[in-house]
Amino acid sequence: MKLNYQCPICGTPLGYEGLCWKCKSEQDRQSVMNWTAEQIKEKQELLISNIQRLANMEDPEFTIFWQLLSYQNAITPEIQSKALTAEIYYPCEIYYHAPENVRDGLIAALQKTDDSQEANNLMCCLAMQGDDKAMETLLELEKNPRDWRANLYVDPSIYAQCGGWTFNKEGHRIQLNFNTCYPMVKGTLNEVSPVKIGRVREDTCPHCGGHMVDILVLDGRDERLKFLGLDGILTATCCPNCVGFLKGPAFNSFTLDGDVEVFPSELFDGEEKMDCYVRPEDYKALADNLFVLGKMSVPLFYGAASEDVNTIGGFANWVQDWEYTTCPHCGKPMKYLAQIQWDTLFDGTEGTLYIEFCPDCKIVSMQHQQT
Repeated sequence: MKLNYQCPICGTPLGYEGLCWKCKSEQDRQSVMNWTAEQIKEKQELLISNIQRLANMEDPEFTIFWQLLSYQNAITPEIQSKALTAEIYYPCEIYYHAPENVRDGLIAALQKTDDSQEANNLMCCLAMQGDDKAMETLLELEKNPRDWRANLYVDPSIYAQCGGWTFNKEGHRIQLNFNTCYPMVKGTLNEVSPVKIGRVREDTCPHCGGHMVDILVLDGRDERLKFLGLDGILTATCCPNCVGFLKGPAFNSFTLDGDVEVFPSELFDGEEKMDCYVRPEDYKALADNLFVLGKMSVPLFYGAASEDVNTIGGFANWVQDWEYTTCPHCGKPMKYLAQIQWDTLFDGTEGTLYIEFCPDCKIVSMQHQQT
């Protein structure tokens, strides 16, 4: 295809006249974030009136739901009650922090069902509701499984992770995500930011020979990042060429003064060596990106339904299923920190890098998912 056009905003070469998909997505997102109170109310009423269409992922209701949740944090108890009455259990995010009466309805439905798929959906809904009684219900089901458990792959404690938390065998809650979210936004050349995506290193990857990259350098002493509890610098280091081919996550330890130690890893196919597909111009684009930490926090699900949004904190847009890494040192589940969309950094890539860390052991994990 001949690229005879350019995006009028960013200059990306295009085979058609108009905005590139990234600029169009950003334009649409800003439009939603600028909705008036009357517009929000109108969208909420439309969703309530057509709630059954949500379960079938029909538009405009499905899109409106994610717009209300991700950019306005405007899913009301009325919407949640209507969904429960209609027995709508997908998407589970509709029940995030739902009131007690809705929670009790979800528990009653879960206790009643004999269907493993419905139980699967209801446990995700309870995970999103997330209060102590929801946890007690999932804990009881873990200790005393129902017959439908045999048809599911994981225990209720793993379903709890969907809501950004889990519990141990003693029934103690473990929080896995942060109740604050900041976006990474396009800044200006040489703009100072406490978060840097993509700092190319001199050392090379033992698998492909390409450059290692400090894919995320984050200074937790910035006032906006105090919620992370990091009194210093966290650095996440990986090979951008190989991280998607590893048998498991890439790991490194970090010190608060900025040092890192990269852990050895194995390729997914067991080969010792592979080709490096990241070109010199890709490394340059990666290092020269203009992403900086946004000035203001955003709703927790801001990055949970977008393929072009890089975020710190909040909820991730898991391409497949949520996947919280076990710390290789202490054995506890790690906390979700950030997501980076590869194709926001350089062309010819796809998928998302999810970054987690263990605050106690100061270990970072990085794992890749794509369709």
